[in-house]
Amino acid sequence: MKQGFKRKIRLALEQREEAGLTRSRLPIWHGNDVELNHEGKKYLNFSGNDYLGLANSPELITAWKQGLDKYGGGSGASPLVTGYSPAHLELELKLADWLGFDKAILFNSGFSANQAILFSLMTKQDVLLQDKLNHASLMEAGQLCPATMKRFVHNDLKHLSQLLPSSEQDVLIVTEGVFSMDGDLSPLADIIDIAKQRSDWLMVDDAHGCGVLGQQGRGSCDLAKVKPDILVVTFGKAFGLSGAAVLCSEDCADYLMQFSKHHVYSTAMPPAQAHTLSKATDVIIRDEWRRDKLSELGRQFETELSDYCDVTSTQTPIKPLIIGSSSAAVQLAERLKQQGIWTTAIRPPTVPNGTARIRVTLSANHNFQQVTRLTTLIKQELKRQ
Repeated sequence: MKQGFKRKIRLALEQREEAGLTRSRLPIWHGNDVELNHEGKKYLNFSGNDYLGLANSPELITAWKQGLDKYGGGSGASPLVTGYSPAHLELELKLADWLGFDKAILFNSGFSANQAILFSLMTKQDVLLQDKLNHASLMEAGQLCPATMKRFVHNDLKHLSQLLPSSEQDVLIVTEGVFSMDGDLSPLADIIDIAKQRSDWLMVDDAHGCGVLGQQGRGSCDLAKVKPDILVVTFGKAFGLSGAAVLCSEDCADYLMQFSKHHVYSTAMPPAQAHTLSKATDVIIRDEWRRDKLSELGRQFETELSDYCDVTSTQTPIKPLIIGSSSAAVQLAERLKQQGIWTTAIRPPTVPNGTARIRVTLSANHNFQQVTRLTTLIKQELKRQ
């Protein structure tokens, strides 16, 4: 007998609720700043991805206004019709020069950029090897694309090597530069050595590394002194805006322009946004102090908690506090919220079972007193458990 969509939906929602994993959206004012407002109450925000503090930068706000005056509101069409403007070209050239690639192709999100690559590049004869902790966009695309996908244990080089086929199949190895839930780095130098043994390709999603790590903020690959075949950078984190770019060779870029449906059939990002992203790139390159500040705040956070609980040390502004059970993580986040600290409990299926956590993220706009307030309250609340 047919279940009917209503019954399927209700059953799935009930199961999610029973497992304590229900998600919800909240209307928040200034969620892109270090102090947000929800229902008239102010909170210190340690949940955002605005790592360099650019989302409210006066320079970027001015650039967006200038872009609107110059280009208008929207792009009006897809990039291959009339939606590709001088602002888009300028941004692509700037990104390619800064990050050391032939070409950059713009997308409206990191999700669509990742899926565009795997859907357009992988064929039935190919093999796709992914780190088990890769982003959902990569995993979903890997499952739906025609290639044979296998997942290697997180950052496990031996397992990765074991999964390489003995045949002459083309292999694409995909990893993140910085893993969003743990804040740890991929061993990129070792992975690219493995790829070179068979002339396989390496693709790196550096959403959380670009702008934060490396010389002039060039990201994880620059830090590891490697150049992948394909690099994905997104603009919703360190850039303070939204969108993404794929960096690659000239031939690969031309291929994506011909065959990537996410690029060909999507309305281009507004040219005013591209204009603002060019300014954001300039600021990222120029303002080394923002990365220095993040490093100082990160060391402070880890030092102030090191004698009290097991803090995961990272080189990034992502500081996971592993709690274990989903209910305990939710309770801790709620108690912190009651005291004016906004953090987010991350639960399965976003993270593996038994590793629910408070995902603390830092911004260059935070100050040292705010971090001390956070660590003090964390210690107080953990002591109550």
